Amino acid sequence: MSKWLRIILKVLLGLCIVLAVIWFGAAYYIKKNNQKILTQILTQVNQKVSGQVKIGGMAPNLLKGFPNVSVSLNQVLIRDSLWKDHHHDLVNAKKIEVSLNIFSLIAGTVNIRKADLNNADIYIYTDSTGYSNTSAFKGKENKIENTATNNNKDNLKIGRIDFKDVNLTIDNRKRFKLFNFKIDALNGKIKYGLTGWDGNIKVKTYINSFAFNTNKGSFLKDKQIEGTIIAHFNDNSKQITIDQNKLKIGNDIFYIGAQIQTAKGKSGFKIDIKTDNILYRNVSLLLAPNISSKLLKFGIEKPVNITGSIIDDGSNNPDPLVHVKMEVKDNKVTIPSGELNACNFTGTFTNKDTLNKEIGDENSIIRFYNLKADYYNAPIRVDTFTVTNFSRPIATGLVKSSFPLTNLNSSLGEETFLFKNGTADIKLFCKADIDHFLFTKPVIWGDVNISNADITYLPRQMRLVNSNLVLKFNQKDLNIKSSKIQLGKSMVAIDCNISNFLNFYYTDPNKIQATLKMTSPQLYISEFIPFLGPRKGAVKKKSAKENTIKQVSDQLDAVLEAAKINIQLKVNRAIYNKFTANNLTADIALLGNGVYFNKINVSHAGGNLSLKGKLTQSGAINRYQFNSNINNVNVKEFFYAFDNFGQSSVTSKNLKGFLSANVNASGNITDKGAIVSRSMFGTVKFTLNKAALVGFEPLEKIGKFIFRSRNLANVQLEKLNGLLTLNGDKVNISPIQVNSTALNFNVKGIYGFNNGTNIALDIPLRDPKKSAGIADEEERQLARMKGIVLHLKAVDEDGKLKIKWNKDHD
Repeated sequence: MSKWLRIILKVLLGLCIVLAVIWFGAAYYIKKNNQKILTQILTQVNQKVSGQVKIGGMAPNLLKGFPNVSVSLNQVLIRDSLWKDHHHDLVNAKKIEVSLNIFSLIAGTVNIRKADLNNADIYIYTDSTGYSNTSAFKGKENKIENTATNNNKDNLKIGRIDFKDVNLTIDNRKRFKLFNFKIDALNGKIKYGLTGWDGNIKVKTYINSFAFNTNKGSFLKDKQIEGTIIAHFNDNSKQITIDQNKLKIGNDIFYIGAQIQTAKGKSGFKIDIKTDNILYRNVSLLLAPNISSKLLKFGIEKPVNITGSIIDDGSNNPDPLVHVKMEVKDNKVTIPSGELNACNFTGTFTNKDTLNKEIGDENSIIRFYNLKADYYNAPIRVDTFTVTNFSRPIATGLVKSSFPLTNLNSSLGEETFLFKNGTADIKLFCKADIDHFLFTKPVIWGDVNISNADITYLPRQMRLVNSNLVLKFNQKDLNIKSSKIQLGKSMVAIDCNISNFLNFYYTDPNKIQATLKMTSPQLYISEFIPFLGPRKGAVKKKSAKENTIKQVSDQLDAVLEAAKINIQLKVNRAIYNKFTANNLTADIALLGNGVYFNKINVSHAGGNLSLKGKLTQSGAINRYQFNSNINNVNVKEFFYAFDNFGQSSVTSKNLKGFLSANVNASGNITDKGAIVSRSMFGTVKFTLNKAALVGFEPLEKIGKFIFRSRNLANVQLEKLNGLLTLNGDKVNISPIQVNSTALNFNVKGIYGFNNGTNIALDIPLRDPKKSAGIADEEERQLARMKGIVLHLKAVDEDGKLKIKWNKDHD
């Protein structure tokens, strides 16, 4: 071992011995001068405290604090002068361990270098007038103090602090703030400089309350914070600056920094926050309930990056100013109306949107910038989407989208609508009340353009092809302009205006009243027959899950069935089976399960028809009733068009001439549009002009029985008036005088479509030609029945029509 090394070791050993002697001497000194040192500590503390300070006792702790000497202060209590009014101890500690500088003891002073606070309560209280129990601490005086006083001040510059099981409360009743921390551990080192101090503090604490406004709840509620705080204090600015450093809040990592004002009359602060790769829900739950309850109406599946700040300017407004910014990339976002997939946007939040308004819920806003996403397979784009006024949050935004209609099939589950072709272009400005969505429905402005659509409405199996719809929403109203649908071979142009559509759409579809103006060059009525039948319930598919798009589809289905629709129809040519009409105009109302034909006019068979009536949908068989005026139609074409009205006795092959009639009848029609045979009841008052009865079986049989020389196969009538009463499978024929070229006769009775025919015929043998030259009408009528009159009857026997003598004639 070298000489110098031996010398160094001897010196170090000597120094250690000297320190040990000094340390043991200091410990002995403390033990012998316990009360004196305690008095010195109290004297120094009282230099800073104007209230009451109590220390129950002091004892040296030789095994702790080396090379300094440590003492334990027991039952330490600090109260302000107004404690009797509010009963909140500023400090109440069972034990405070203080490390004293050995050399200060030698100099006869007490210099505290470290303080350990264990099992203590610190309660900083401010009442409604602004008085605080921290007034127990005296502020620095501006006058020049003596050297001894300055030394005493330096003695209270504590270099290390350790807290364990400390409950810290900051209760400001004037500004409605309440901060409460359960500090498990706090270890800090403080270095003092010429202009302030620098601190490095490791902390582990549980937050019971972090309420900037106790009326609105706490931030960071029930969260644990753990990490290192690096702080700086400047004597001139009286500001504490906390470097932005890593802290663990709950299970998430945050980078948090702050600036805190401590000058007299100032109490403002700013907290800066940054965190990466954190779940949106976790962040929302860190905020006060009045904010988080609104933010949690939205959801983001994957972690996001967030920056933000909380600013309290020390004014009378109890709420801090909050700014939050969030970047979302390729994420799944849940909103009140559904899900946004592959979602990208930049989001911001502030609770002071308008500068000249106070911070608060009414002035809060969420903004989504450059939002792009897939909304149930429909790509949407929103330049700016906002949620304003957290007291009653209103969402607004301009939504744009363009997509193939087939993209909707997977969302709809192919239950109500099935799309095979077409595109949708959407540009809608939407406004919706989030909290009261069930009661206050969205307001919408903008257009929805559907082009080249191939859509099947499954409940009625109605398929639209090559159809174009232009839907214009104007707040609560809906206009359908310049739209065209094609149903089979029928092409229809549509214009429509529905007032207050959106309100009733959600709340009461029965109150929707729509007037559709429809025009068509050629309409095939049979293609609209599915409206006569009952709706077919949608077959629920296992893969189909409930979502907003499907809910909208189901609601639209309910609206289509419940709304009151008035159709004003103009058709150049209408075709139904054998019936063909020109220049059809119609006023039709669809109300519930009824189709009301308010007015229908058509040109048909050389004449025209008008009709009023009602059809009641009840299933496979539907009930109808109508009143129709028929004016001068070709009777042959008329009977042919209506398939001889469900009977086979008098058909279009038997008739010629022109018919005018008034028909008031009711009956049944199938859901396929076929009139149910023998179901019609009512009356037919008719006039036949320039008519002929050709090949009518009852007359031909009479011709074989009598009048063989006359042509009863083609009986011509100049004019015939009559009244028929329809009674299911029978027709009651009121007395009719038939004047024809072949014979004259009177007829009345019952004609049965199946059986039950019993028709009385009074037939004079006189040839009608003999009376043709009589000019006087009355005389011609008297001559008509002169001579021999045959009284016959036509009856059913064994399913065949037979002619017999009518012994019971009038």
